Amino acid sequence: MERITDLNQQIITNETGEKEYYTVTDNRNGKTYEVPIRNSREGRYIMAKDIGKIKDAEGNVLRVYDPGYMNTIVNTSRICYIDGDLGVLEYRGIPIEQLAEKSTFLEVAYLLIYGELPTKTQFEEFNQRISGHTFLHTDVLQMMKHFRYDAHPMGMLISTIAALSTFRPGSNPALAGQDIYKDLKIRNKQIYRILGQVPTIAANAYRSRIGRNFNNPSSDLPYVDNFLYMMDKLNENKYSPHPKLAKALDILFILHAEHEMNCSTAFVRHLASSGVDVYSCIAGSAAALYGPKHGGANEAVLRMLEQIGDVKNIPSFIDKVKNRKALLFGFGHRVYKNYDPRAKIVKKTAYEVFEICGKEPLIEIAIELEKIALEDEFFIKRKLYPNVDFYSGVIYRAMGFPTDMFPVLFTIPRVAGWLAHWVEYLDDKENNIVRPRQNYVGYAKRDYVPMEQRQEAKFNLESSKSSTSKRREAGTSVVL
Repeated sequence: MERITDLNQQIITNETGEKEYYTVTDNRNGKTYEVPIRNSREGRYIMAKDIGKIKDAEGNVLRVYDPGYMNTIVNTSRICYIDGDLGVLEYRGIPIEQLAEKSTFLEVAYLLIYGELPTKTQFEEFNQRISGHTFLHTDVLQMMKHFRYDAHPMGMLISTIAALSTFRPGSNPALAGQDIYKDLKIRNKQIYRILGQVPTIAANAYRSRIGRNFNNPSSDLPYVDNFLYMMDKLNENKYSPHPKLAKALDILFILHAEHEMNCSTAFVRHLASSGVDVYSCIAGSAAALYGPKHGGANEAVLRMLEQIGDVKNIPSFIDKVKNRKALLFGFGHRVYKNYDPRAKIVKKTAYEVFEICGKEPLIEIAIELEKIALEDEFFIKRKLYPNVDFYSGVIYRAMGFPTDMFPVLFTIPRVAGWLAHWVEYLDDKENNIVRPRQNYVGYAKRDYVPMEQRQEAKFNLESSKSSTSKRREAGTSVVL
């Protein structure tokens, strides 16, 4: 029997002190392997490289096939902990409920990135550094003014963040050396720049969308207040957002700041593994979040509530969901099998927003839909509970944000989580370049066929055509 061991990992021991192993017998050669079972707060696991030590007679290793990483651990992290069965979310060990009640987004950003809550002196310096990097280069501002008039704010945000790398050649590993981020001063400066400038870019994208001039950042306002200021200031000599609305948005930013290995966060580590600059990492992750399966869920919830239209229509809608004739958005989560702790906080925050902005009519439909779903055996059996997206869109709507700003409002706070994972990856001794394997099911080896001997394959090469193209092609053209 071959025992596979790795002294660098924590192997579980049972009550009698014996180490626990997963026994694998290879019936191809009769060989038996004992794969050590390891432990973490999130559960027990085995190492893929241990499975990789199981080989056939030709030396081919055994691999694991897991589309979408449904059951694969890709890294070790100390940033965020989730217990999906109990509905627990912690940032660096601190429950999300405490952070939402007692902290601020910028303090949470510090916690996520550096691992501990800041002292007063540390926080003041952190805030000052970020505030000093809120202004954008004039060429960046000019670039933003040249987006198409109806450009989506998220597309503008992604493109502009990516462009920032061209303004910082001295901070680009491809130009300044691949070890540039080992210098903590250079690393920190990129953190300050990104946290400072992303809200400015986001506010400018909003202003561009509504045809208004850009506002300069204010150094006198807190982080979230400054973002609202840049969005909303008109011709007043002095303007300040309503403190309760700023606090509500600050809470939403805290709730969206981090959520461990989701699609976009995994991507920031994936990109960082190539050694690319941090601006490209953040832009790439923002692009992943732009996808409707990731960052567009709260908008889908709003459209669903609008489709229901009235509380009296909820029972018939529920029946459609059960019969797979309609989709239920805002319920269920790949990780949570209980009530998403963030959803409870968002629901409470919604009423504080309504006191100022007025009640969003869709909230009544949302509350009744939640009540009926939580009492229905169909949803209970499937552990479909409200998630953070269920109420967040309703709040954003009540605060007057257009739906195309929803993914932007998701991105601004999530940047803090992405930066935390970027930093953690840089310091990880196991930060090999990401290089997944594939399961090839294509052709076996075959010879090149000359064009005149080929048979036409059945491929549809048509592309969509606009009405303008159809009109033009309907005409007659003569080439002289």
